[in-house]
Amino acid sequence: MFKSYSMELAGRTLRVDIGRVAAQANGAALMHYGDTVVLSTATASDKPRDGIDFFPLSVEFEEKMYAVGKIPGGFNKREGKASENSVLTARVIDRPMRPLFPKDYRNDVTLNNLVMSVDPSCRPEIVAMIGSAIATCISDIPFCGPCAMTQVGMIDGEFVVNPSQEQWDSGDLQLTVASTSEKVIMIEAGANEIKEDKMIEAIYMAHDINQTIIAFINEIVAEVGKEKHEYTSCAIPEEMFDAIREIVTPAEMEEAVFTDVKQVREENIRAITEKLEEAFAEKEEWLEVLGEAVYQYQKKTVRKMILKDQKRPDGRAVTQIRPLAAEVDIIPRVHGSAMFTRGQTQICTITTLAPLSEAQRVDGMDENVTSKRYMHHYNFPSYSVGETKPSRGPGRREIGHGALAEKALVAVLPTEEEFPYAIRTVSETFESNGSTSQASICASTMSLMAAGVPIKKPVAGISCGLVTGDTDDDYLVLTDIQGLEDFFGDMDFKVAGTHDGITAIQMDIKIHGLTRPIVEEAIARTKEAREYILNEVMTPAIAEPRKTVGEFAPKIISMQIDPQKIGDVVGQRGKTINSIIEETGVKIDISDEGNVSICGLDAAAMEKASEYIKIITTDFEAGQIFTGKVISIKEFGAFLEFAPGKEGMVHISKISKERINRVEDVLTLGDIVTVVCLGKDKMGRISFSMKDVKPEMLSK
Repeated sequence: MFKSYSMELAGRTLRVDIGRVAAQANGAALMHYGDTVVLSTATASDKPRDGIDFFPLSVEFEEKMYAVGKIPGGFNKREGKASENSVLTARVIDRPMRPLFPKDYRNDVTLNNLVMSVDPSCRPEIVAMIGSAIATCISDIPFCGPCAMTQVGMIDGEFVVNPSQEQWDSGDLQLTVASTSEKVIMIEAGANEIKEDKMIEAIYMAHDINQTIIAFINEIVAEVGKEKHEYTSCAIPEEMFDAIREIVTPAEMEEAVFTDVKQVREENIRAITEKLEEAFAEKEEWLEVLGEAVYQYQKKTVRKMILKDQKRPDGRAVTQIRPLAAEVDIIPRVHGSAMFTRGQTQICTITTLAPLSEAQRVDGMDENVTSKRYMHHYNFPSYSVGETKPSRGPGRREIGHGALAEKALVAVLPTEEEFPYAIRTVSETFESNGSTSQASICASTMSLMAAGVPIKKPVAGISCGLVTGDTDDDYLVLTDIQGLEDFFGDMDFKVAGTHDGITAIQMDIKIHGLTRPIVEEAIARTKEAREYILNEVMTPAIAEPRKTVGEFAPKIISMQIDPQKIGDVVGQRGKTINSIIEETGVKIDISDEGNVSICGLDAAAMEKASEYIKIITTDFEAGQIFTGKVISIKEFGAFLEFAPGKEGMVHISKISKERINRVEDVLTLGDIVTVVCLGKDKMGRISFSMKDVKPEMLSK
């Protein structure tokens, strides 16, 4: 049965059609927000997947180019692999919804969002987020919802709810907040140094708006929601835990995990697992889930140690950061490099500079963004965690971590006018034991400064964790969580920023939300930690950006020419500009507005190319001095090329102060001579004189 529901959201109508399409999905919602249309569906398998110890959730955000009236670029006119925006949007939907499914649920679930029409004033990302929540809530899939999401921008200091694409791209804040009816469950933000109290205000403004969306979803569920289906629980039998505790006492497990060396802890757990395998050799059904049982035993032990005893596995205080180290210039010949180490987390970032023409082209649904000048790429090889597996390129996690670091740093980058370069930073994970994304922010800041990129301020990042008890007041926030505290804790709250404010946030949780005191304490704790990192570690390594780019980085000369002269510089079929490039070895880019960028490693060659372009685009006047090469000799004079594609003539009478009978008596092909411009002759050709060049002219 087809039903339609609507509500007013941020001054626009949000309409949801239920039962109109995709009837065979477990749940489907055709979402309309302005002229933006997204089909959100939720489907689940009938049976659990065998042999897994995790919830197999897949979230998709499908961008169809027909939604913005485009045909995909390139040779293949079908949409290819998911864009980075698709991956990041899918992650933002996945992160708040995953904890709301039952922990012992092993049925495959897919949340699919098909973007069918895009209204630039109503971003499809927020429509898909709300649509996924609605489709799941009305389905028969077990889910502890509803949840809702709101985006907040900031224009001229004022918050904007669910901003248009233009407001989102140009504003000082890009905040996404997901909530249940009681608590915040996810935060994602990019910001232009927003103060901590202002960020908290924006977060809870979004949380309040989410409550109106949740009330709307509850109305829909009350009318058309399906009864949740029964499922096979994959929980570990309690009698198995009792048997494990008899063989490995809590004290023994605590001793096994209480170390700051990841490899030692893993060896201890391996020994415990082997001991239990011998004890349960006759219980095949227990052996199948032994790995998950040991994991949960570790988790309970670590959580008890932290929450009840305030004792962290590596012995640190709850506010203490692991040992830190920073250094620059560790890789020769690259344009900039830096390494940042925090405990067993180690990142090396390399910066590469290039002309703006090498900026990344973006063929996406946002028509305001066609290229990216700054790119941050993050790599996480298996050796960084002591594992072995083939490299298959970046996965969703790597793309997400790279985007987070990029978001953290873009706020402090110089403008194109201040620094006319495309910039790429690549963070290589050498070792990982907690929050490599935030270490990559620190390493990237130093690498950019080492490369001579005049960033406005240094940026540092740090992560806080959380362990909760049975009540909202029973919790402990941990500064600088390592991998074990991330795996067994309830939160990974990453915050990056300068001394003056926040530039990025990413918050993930494994529980059903955070109270406001936890959010406020985490933000305050990360501010304190990043101030320490900036002052005590990063500044001693490199205090400010270098004044010039490095020896091996390309140098750039920028100049402005009359757009009507672009054709003169390019020449017929590119002959003129190609001859300049061939002679000087530089790279030249010219925009439609007449912005010229000359890039190269040889300063003299770049200056020569610059002079050529100035000559070509100059309106010639009498008295100007030029140097040219003799390219043709006639009876009446010689023709000179004084810039690629630019020629003029010296009449035989203007070659020498003495009378000459033949041009060849003074000049030969290839001679380089200095001349003064006499203007244009009757035929419109530029006329030069050699004999009228005076010494005082050369000194000007």
